[in-house]
Amino acid sequence: MRFELTTDQKDFASSLESLLAASDTVGAARAWAEGNHEAGLKLWQRLAEQGLTMLASEATPVEVVVAFEALGRHAVPCPWVESAAYLPLALGREIEGVATVAVPPQVPWALDADVADEVYVAGPDGLSAATVGELNVSVDRARRLFDVRLDTSSPGGSDYSTNLRAAFDLAVLATAAQLLGAGERVLADSVTYVKQRKQFGREIGSYQAIKHALAHVRIALDFARPLVFGAALDPTPRSVSAAKVACGDAAYLASRTGLQVHGAIGYTQEFDLSIWITKIRALVTAWGTPAFHRARILESLLAER
Repeated sequence: MRFELTTDQKDFASSLESLLAASDTVGAARAWAEGNHEAGLKLWQRLAEQGLTMLASEATPVEVVVAFEALGRHAVPCPWVESAAYLPLALGREIEGVATVAVPPQVPWALDADVADEVYVAGPDGLSAATVGELNVSVDRARRLFDVRLDTSSPGGSDYSTNLRAAFDLAVLATAAQLLGAGERVLADSVTYVKQRKQFGREIGSYQAIKHALAHVRIALDFARPLVFGAALDPTPRSVSAAKVACGDAAYLASRTGLQVHGAIGYTQEFDLSIWITKIRALVTAWGTPAFHRARILESLLAER
């Protein structure tokens, strides 16, 4: 079977790509890392007007994947997974403004809780409002992680939808799509760079070792993509975990290879490549570590024996 996006989905992807390509997403990410949220929140508003915050409740997981791959490809800051994937399903309503959530133990901190209009923490009884604590350092400086604790003055989890399992799986799938997009961006930038950088009078991209390294990344990303869209069509715990593992491995390979082919410049914070390399490293363990997701896949396979 050959999966193809519908005409409407392709148009949605094209319009989203045009919007993000015309925006200074790198500048917004750098400013966000320094605690300046103005550019990121303006971009949030524009994307919300495009319908991204309504995808979880009014569209299918395929549209969610399309959107989050674009967000990853352009390194868009803000707690998009929390606001546009997890919370709409968990709360049973569309999110107004910016919201975030901690889902211990897999998501112990709330992303960007300092700018969120709503902050939640998931527990055995569902979701409850939370108060914000201290900031924690992430390898991705644009991911600002905060301690949260239950707000005893607010209504408890019994007032909210308890459909947390489906919400968690959609958040995992959205994170996988972000990884796929980030990996694609690193590969594209690396291919462009090796065609420009010369050594011993030749473009370094003409050397077989470089070609093979980049080809391995291309293959890994191409093998991960069907798992993402397969999980979008049938979002079972096994399928979304498989997509997360595959995308994490492929994106991490892209980041390592991109760093190698760029040489010393790839290590510098001033070079834009660092934004995607650090984001990939952070997203690999976000919404469940590879070990957690591999264990979940194994558990589902053993249950069928």
